[in-house]
Amino acid sequence: MPPLRRILVANRGEIALRVIRTAQEMGIETVAVYSDADRTALHVRRANVAVHLGGSKPSESYLDIGKVLAAAKATGCDALHPGYGFLSENEDAAQACLDAGIEFLGPPPAAIAAMGDKVEARRIAQKAGVPLVPGLQEDTDEARLVAAAKQVGYPVMLKAAAGGGGKGIRIVRDEKGLLEAFHMARAEAMGAFGDDRVYLEKFVTRPRHVEIQIMADKHGNAVFYGERECSVQRRHQKLVEESPCVAITPAIREQMGKAACDLARAVGYTGAGTVEFLFSEGKFYFLEMNTRLQVEHPITEMRFGVDLVREQIRVGQGEKLAPVAAPHGHAIEVRVNAEDPNTYFPSLGRIARMSLPGGPGVRLDSALYRGMEVTPFYDSMLGKLVVHGADRAQAIERCMRALRELRIVGVQTSLPVALRTLQSAEFQSGDYDTGILERIDKKAATVPNELAMLAAAAARFLVAERAGASTAARSATGDSVPAWAALGRSERLRRTAP
Repeated sequence: MPPLRRILVANRGEIALRVIRTAQEMGIETVAVYSDADRTALHVRRANVAVHLGGSKPSESYLDIGKVLAAAKATGCDALHPGYGFLSENEDAAQACLDAGIEFLGPPPAAIAAMGDKVEARRIAQKAGVPLVPGLQEDTDEARLVAAAKQVGYPVMLKAAAGGGGKGIRIVRDEKGLLEAFHMARAEAMGAFGDDRVYLEKFVTRPRHVEIQIMADKHGNAVFYGERECSVQRRHQKLVEESPCVAITPAIREQMGKAACDLARAVGYTGAGTVEFLFSEGKFYFLEMNTRLQVEHPITEMRFGVDLVREQIRVGQGEKLAPVAAPHGHAIEVRVNAEDPNTYFPSLGRIARMSLPGGPGVRLDSALYRGMEVTPFYDSMLGKLVVHGADRAQAIERCMRALRELRIVGVQTSLPVALRTLQSAEFQSGDYDTGILERIDKKAATVPNELAMLAAAAARFLVAERAGASTAARSATGDSVPAWAALGRSERLRRTAP
């Protein structure tokens, strides 16, 4: 194939910037698309050309295949990069590109369809010799569901066949709650995906969520770039990821990598993809395959010294895969979400101020800028803080330091949750599972919030000063307390430091 000349980036936010930067380094022009809500977004300013799609809702803009493809044709693009989310796992979009003679920088439509259907994906994985969690693969009726749950043993999980993003998942502890959960899972699956099929799996105790990054070219080659630990999750969505996983031995890593590559070859896969596994008690089980670039791909890049977007583009041009370099050090990624750190509900508003971290081994992938409006139309993720260290201990310390440096004013963020997680003894020990965040949140709810106490004391001090009582402030109990004492030791030191 001739080298690609112009790529349309069918996405927004930090991933759009990520693709634009690599493409421009390769001498490839880029075309951005944008909605009404994203008129002033950074990806619009950084691309060579920008095309307005109209609307603010995803269905009116980034998910409208007709509009996106028309923009690609009108600007003379010979390739389309879908990023992640939106059209990245849409076989219709991939097929539309194929029909229009535009290279889709992702897997073929058939591979997307096969892996997007979780029931079909399990069938293919089983045939390829990839270990599966015991369960009932087929969509089923109530009688078969009850019988299968008894056979594999409680607790069990019900999962949407066309699912993703934590939608359509229910954990069932005993037979009494099975049928109610079954109907709730089906209803949620239908609402989220337009497909109410669900399947049943044995719920693995103390599971770790471990994934393998693969890349496949058009010449039948497939390679993997180690693994990522993604067990720190809220509502089945990842918050903190690290690489490597401290629980994986070299032998198991090779077995998982081989299984992931075998699965990719079984569906004629090309491009970047991730095969996700549950790992427990020395065994791993196939969970699903994400047929796109993952949000957490930067930690793999940091360890392996590879640009995965560049590899995607090279594969799209028909080139063979580059050799995989030996990994080094440890990497951690924290997703920075605009959300209430206590409820995880989205937080909307305008970015008034921000202070960004830096220093050795620190990378921030974001599309933040002062004055940016955080709207209800898109995912709450504002960016990704990525750090790399010589070992896990250094990576954790570096990440905590960078989290303290990162300040975003105007919306609430998930940064306090991430910092609590990295500070926890459970995370630092490396002996954790997918229930870690729930345990940390539960513990935090029972411990007084020191920052909140300091803020309340500072507020009382300011009120007293404005009232003319500069030397005393009233405590919550009505006792007279020196203003400096109400601030707490750390604030006193800060105010008196030279």
